[in-house]
Amino acid sequence: MSWIHAVLRGSLELVCQPCCAICRQAIRSGSEAALCEPCQSRLALPAGGLQGQWPLPWWSLGLYEGALRQLLLRQRTNPQPQMLRSLAGSLRQTLPAELQGNGRIVAIPSWKQRGCNPLPQLICQGLGLPEIQPLQRRRPTLGQHHLNRAMRALNQAEAFRCQASAMGKPPGWRRQPILIVDDILTTGATANAAAVALQDAGFRVAGLLCLARTPAPGRDLRSTSATSVASRDSSVGRAGD
Repeated sequence: MSWIHAVLRGSLELVCQPCCAICRQAIRSGSEAALCEPCQSRLALPAGGLQGQWPLPWWSLGLYEGALRQLLLRQRTNPQPQMLRSLAGSLRQTLPAELQGNGRIVAIPSWKQRGCNPLPQLICQGLGLPEIQPLQRRRPTLGQHHLNRAMRALNQAEAFRCQASAMGKPPGWRRQPILIVDDILTTGATANAAAVALQDAGFRVAGLLCLARTPAPGRDLRSTSATSVASRDSSVGRAGD
């Protein structure tokens, strides 16, 4: 009977052949990667992703530059849920083991009714972790693309609050580790404001998950060259959304 099982397993692999989330080319059987090797190389994603500690612990797939930047810009206007779920699955693998099995996720909410950024919610759908949403926008905020660090912090100050229903939850429920989810990390203003609102409500914020992190000031965002470990380490303290 073993040969029958082997034939059935081989047939199933042919039918369920995993494909790259970007180019849709087949990925070798048994691979846990969401992307094929050529696409991973083109996006210049570092093995194991990136991580840092300021202004709160964060984990990311790579730097917001080159092919990855162009990919995410396209996703904002024309999101592809399957691709984003696949990227989010890879993003989860950058987390410490204790958070992969125990964390809860909170997407950064938008204050816009129309034209809002769909990526945080789509990323959450692919992370495979329990999702909660105690966060609400307290007020509208400006688009931050042209704002400097100080203006971003002012723009996001007290921009979030927690829903009254979340405040009534048992303290033990709120003490489970919470991971904030956003698409891009630039100066940390948005993530930090969200973390403050959650912490004020008694939640234990463990950090931020994002698909990409903006490079240190002065780097050419169009560059597709891989970043050395030394240059990444030297810019850890300047990351944020």
